[in-house]
Amino acid sequence: MRVTRAIETAGAWLLGIIWIAPLLYALWAAFHPSAYTTRFELLAPLTLQNFAEAWDAAPFARYFLNTFILVTMILAAQLVLCTLAAFAFARSRFPGSGILFGLVLLQLMIMPDVLLVENYRTMRDLGLVDTILAIGLPYMASAFGIFLLRQTFRQVPKELEEAAIVEGCGTMAILWRVYVPLAKPTYLAYGLTSVSYHWNNFLWPLVITNTVETRPLTVGLAVFASTDQGIDWAIISAATLMTSAPLLLGFLLFQRQFVQSFMRAGIR
Repeated sequence: MRVTRAIETAGAWLLGIIWIAPLLYALWAAFHPSAYTTRFELLAPLTLQNFAEAWDAAPFARYFLNTFILVTMILAAQLVLCTLAAFAFARSRFPGSGILFGLVLLQLMIMPDVLLVENYRTMRDLGLVDTILAIGLPYMASAFGIFLLRQTFRQVPKELEEAAIVEGCGTMAILWRVYVPLAKPTYLAYGLTSVSYHWNNFLWPLVITNTVETRPLTVGLAVFASTDQGIDWAIISAATLMTSAPLLLGFLLFQRQFVQSFMRAGIR
């Protein structure tokens, strides 16, 4: 028993070290001169020049703005659409509801990369190529969000809805005053997951955008780190930390709420 536990502990530490090693290297390279990117000397001089050079070498301010607009737009649309759909599936009984919900779950089995060509054709027909709206439009109806909120809404006691009806609340008032407040932990968990995913999404934004005015951080960083720009690992590491810093900070600030939200949401 002790041997098994020791092996599991060692394996967990090994996986943790493997996971954090790239981040540790990025931290080292970003805060040291280029000459020390592969020289790990304890007394190596520290510098912030890499961040200044990275910021001046590419329009990261525009990339940050594009990414903020993108994730905010997607999250707002997802919260509205997923809430309405989940409420309908959880509390309404209509012909074909099971089949429709099965089709929603079917979306979870389809990788977004499979739909790249069709999504591009659709955006081209709509005249939305190279726009922020085109990046977010395919993700505004989330099957995962609908499923997650439906499971949460189904756990709300029916008596609360009946009490709201007695008080004179209509359907939308019941949703807004009863279901939404009780699902706040689920909304927090889903919101953090959505923002993290779309902040890091790369392939679809790369395909649909062509200019600086629409590129998010992931695509902008890839262009910045291309061989045409020259490879300086200290500056590239500084740029990488700049782009990932908001997510890292958000996770550190909301780590406890994030874990508790998933536990309360009943994710297994």
